Amino acid sequence: MRFTVLIPARLASTRLPDKPLADIAGLPMVVRVALAARRSSAERVVVAADTPVIVDACRHHGVDAVLTRADHPSGSDRLAEACTLLGLDGDARVVNVQGDEPLIAPSMIDACAALLDARPDCVMSTVAHAIDDPAEFANPNVVKVVLDAAARALYFSRAPIPWWRDGFAAGGPGLGAGGVTVALPDPAPLRHVGLYGYRARFLRSFPSLASAPLERLEALEQLRVLWHGERIAVHVSDERPGPGVDTPEDLERVRTVFAALTAGA
Repeated sequence: MRFTVLIPARLASTRLPDKPLADIAGLPMVVRVALAARRSSAERVVVAADTPVIVDACRHHGVDAVLTRADHPSGSDRLAEACTLLGLDGDARVVNVQGDEPLIAPSMIDACAALLDARPDCVMSTVAHAIDDPAEFANPNVVKVVLDAAARALYFSRAPIPWWRDGFAAGGPGLGAGGVTVALPDPAPLRHVGLYGYRARFLRSFPSLASAPLERLEALEQLRVLWHGERIAVHVSDERPGPGVDTPEDLERVRTVFAALTAGA
């Protein structure tokens, strides 16, 4: 299994300024992500940055990085340019690891790459895991996915899908009508993990696909793929990823995790 990990990194962030450079146990966050990705089976791990300061920070810590245009509308557009800069041929496998996931499990990266190899009927692969917390099921910041019989994505949404008719009629997961506890549906709903495998040929073509109305409504880029009739294979993992970093509170939570890991080393 041969593949490259690409990590998009954009300096601007409304909720956490200079997020890729945020210090986590003495290293910039994007470097922490790259070091986690190196523990996978990837042949190469490269950061695709939008500014020279990120490239310099990566190279200072021995992490490969390329400078891409600053005006890309999405991470996928940035990675498409990176594929060209790196000279990846059309059949090359690429796994997109988000630059704010310093606790990403290397085994999930490998699973995403292996699934892409195993599913020629799909242009992309991704990962999901079972939701066991009713608050996650209801949270619009937690993206859910539903699958078909061949474990291909039917739809991604911020809404609680599949809609559990009888459970929600009883008050929904958690504390229902009359104080009765209502469990999550069975089978468990799935949380989508923002980890993607692509063939470089499709990744380079992605920016030319017209944006989809559903993509704009949900603010979920992967819906563009489904809208245009392509397939995404989904690996359902027994693992849960560590917390990502979107806010200052998330950053402190991750710093606490790394502090505990360092103390236990």
